[in-house]
Amino acid sequence: MMTVGGSGYSHWGDLAITRWREDTTCDSWGSYVYFRDVDSGVVWSAGYQPMAVEPDKYEARLSDDHVEIERLDGSITTKLDVVVAHEDDAEGRRVTITNHGSGPREIELTSYAELVLGSNAADIAHPAFSKMFVETYAVDASAGDRGAILATRRRGSPADPSVWAGHLVVVEGELVGETEFETDRARFLGRGHDVRNPDSVMDGSPLSNTFGAVLDPVFSLRRRVKLEPGATAHVAYWTVVAKSRSEVLDLVDKYHDPRAFERSLTQASAQAQADLLSQHTNSGEANLFQ
Repeated sequence: MMTVGGSGYSHWGDLAITRWREDTTCDSWGSYVYFRDVDSGVVWSAGYQPMAVEPDKYEARLSDDHVEIERLDGSITTKLDVVVAHEDDAEGRRVTITNHGSGPREIELTSYAELVLGSNAADIAHPAFSKMFVETYAVDASAGDRGAILATRRRGSPADPSVWAGHLVVVEGELVGETEFETDRARFLGRGHDVRNPDSVMDGSPLSNTFGAVLDPVFSLRRRVKLEPGATAHVAYWTVVAKSRSEVLDLVDKYHDPRAFERSLTQASAQAQADLLSQHTNSGEANLFQ
């Protein structure tokens, strides 16, 4: 689910993958992508939320098959496409960023989502207790696997479901520096800060690359791209979910393919059209129902 501001939640069956609270005023819960201009220090986000920086132009299109959010901030245009893969339990968020200025720009992109991996009702009732059972891991590309961060909820009993989540980033463009990651919310936000002004984004400090039994788990990956005048880069963040570590690593490997996002968009569009036909519904009626 997504709002026009870019907030929302991700569920997998009966389990909440990301944290969300119904708050139509603040609308500050969701999976986000932050931008920071390395030279000027200016920070904004792919959607209106969570930074609430007024863009020069903003348009959100929420369709049956995917979501598009476009914005113009000075000489930088960004387009966020969000799609759920048809063939796997995977959610992709691709940012297309273009430099319309006369000089080169370096832009830092940082993803962020708070993890639940459990019952939404239990998370609302006892959030601190719920967070204690989520453990995070880093998968190093040099170790033979694709680079990613993983998370799982430790099972309290054999009856509890097994759930593993992975988060990865795929870049098509001129990269600067190495991938950074964070799985500790307190380190990401900093003391006295929240999602509207996270310390690690506002001051440009490196992410800590922390993982393990953190007290408040998140998924966050950072990449920096260089954009020459007129250049465009594509940065796709994927979140994948499975019942075991091996299955989620297989999905991580599969969605490291730069072609995966376009393939998922095409399949989602085809499935949406098939659904409309099977329900004897046209696109105008579907928009009305939404």
